[in-house]
Amino acid sequence: MKKDVIAIFDIGKTHKKILLFDSGLKLVFQTEEKFAEITDEDGFSCDDIAKIETWMIQSITTFQAASDYNVKAINFATYGASLAYLDSDGQRITPIYNYLKPMPDSVLTGFYEKYGGVDEFSRKTASPASGMLNSGLQILWLKKQKPELFNMVKHVLHFPQYLSFIFTKNICSEFPSIGCHTSLWDFDKHSYHQWLADENIELPVPVSNDESIGIIIDGQKIQVGIGIHDSSSSLAPYLISSEDPFILISTGTWCIFMNPFNDEPLTAEQLSKDALCYMSTMQKQVKSARLFMGHIHDVNAERIATHFGVKVDFYKSVKPDEILVQKLLSKRVFFRNGVPADSIDSSVDLSAFTSYEEAYHQLIIDLTYLGLDSLQLVIPKNDTTRSIYVTGGFARNEIFVRLLAALLPWKSVFTSEIDNATALGAAMVLWNKAFTGTETKLDLGLKKIEPFALVH
Repeated sequence: MKKDVIAIFDIGKTHKKILLFDSGLKLVFQTEEKFAEITDEDGFSCDDIAKIETWMIQSITTFQAASDYNVKAINFATYGASLAYLDSDGQRITPIYNYLKPMPDSVLTGFYEKYGGVDEFSRKTASPASGMLNSGLQILWLKKQKPELFNMVKHVLHFPQYLSFIFTKNICSEFPSIGCHTSLWDFDKHSYHQWLADENIELPVPVSNDESIGIIIDGQKIQVGIGIHDSSSSLAPYLISSEDPFILISTGTWCIFMNPFNDEPLTAEQLSKDALCYMSTMQKQVKSARLFMGHIHDVNAERIATHFGVKVDFYKSVKPDEILVQKLLSKRVFFRNGVPADSIDSSVDLSAFTSYEEAYHQLIIDLTYLGLDSLQLVIPKNDTTRSIYVTGGFARNEIFVRLLAALLPWKSVFTSEIDNATALGAAMVLWNKAFTGTETKLDLGLKKIEPFALVH
């Protein structure tokens, strides 16, 4: 007998995955593909969207023809800051341009000044000025740099909604993608920013992430979701399953500090410190801050390892030493003058440390303080959160999480082990469209962290 499943396409910059979840939200199948990048008409690298389209359609057809699974619903979670341009026949006109592509200065000449200056525009749209990473401004770039293509454009879709369109031919938008540093959304007015109307650019009205469209594939009716931006998708399991307000620290190469319970407007000062706002699947502001903490950790840990003649990943064997933490806590050795451009603090004299363990403890202490600076950016004056959830690589760093708990004694710090949180979030918002009955209560895998017993 076939098992009913939700199929999720989790499309990252490097890995393209398809995951199948059953009615209990258990992962029953996963596979991934890597597609070599191609170049756009300017010679800049971009995803091979044609191959991705073919792979997705063939994958669903294969699952439907097989004896193991019955696909009841499909959804999509993708990286942000990417758009698809369609003509009046629904045909894609351009590649999916890479958000790392340079933005010519001429495109934005006079633009920010027209809307109160770069600081005010960035504050209103919760979007640090970041060139093509502000995906809405890619539309302005296309209009000014490639008018012959822009004049053919009938619809503009964010990447998740374009993948949904491949199956449904439905034109729509969603709040999480719009709110993802796109320079499209006026957070003061909770509507598209005035600049779009001034440029005669019309975008689809955003709809709820639990919307779906029924289609027929091989005689089987399947509900297809509208897709979701990956950062908001990874937050969804916690929003749906947590009973109390919380802050989520999603750690990896980039560490993202997300507070869905902070409705204070973004300030220019916060923007200057790499804070921004996302929007959740519940259409609420998510005050967020970014820190390149995983990368900073890796390059400085490698320097320490080289100095002491040990393997690069030796830090994985280092056990937390409470006495050592107490001794080093007030020193602040690394990053006293900020994080260097290459992230390596070569000003630190490693010969001053007696051992690798001592140097590594100091690195984690100083990284934790950097993290606390980012955390403070998302905590409002009237803070209702009492819990912090840490996920990803640093959740397994006992020095980091125990120190974080010690420095925030008024909050409870938990690690959370959820595999494939991004895909899981995309499945959860569509669960009711695929299955009937009582929705499964998700186990967030929370483990409360015992803080270091420090004397301040």
